[in-house]
Amino acid sequence: MNVRPRPGDLLVVDRAASVQFAGERALRLRVVSVCDRPTYDGWIWLTGYVLDRRGEATAKREVFVQLAGLRPVSAPPQTDRHTEGRSRHAVGPGRVRR
Repeated sequence: MNVRPRPGDLLVVDRAASVQFAGERALRLRVVSVCDRPTYDGWIWLTGYVLDRRGEATAKREVFVQLAGLRPVSAPPQTDRHTEGRSRHAVGPGRVRR
């Protein structure tokens, strides 16, 4: 990533961003703020919420990472093999499948 993240961005923070986030310590971070304080060239302070697999916030963190190592989370396509192609059965936000 070459552009400074903005509040609302969802990023993968892993070994590419900092060695402290290698392997199982990698996380998905929803950016809340980007600090303007001076740092080493190419590094940045981010504040955000760590998200679990369901996309729910589990902790608020401040992380010091390399800008070039950050990447946006790419959402996998959400298809249901039972309802694919039948829009009348589609489940949208706020609806519950029964």
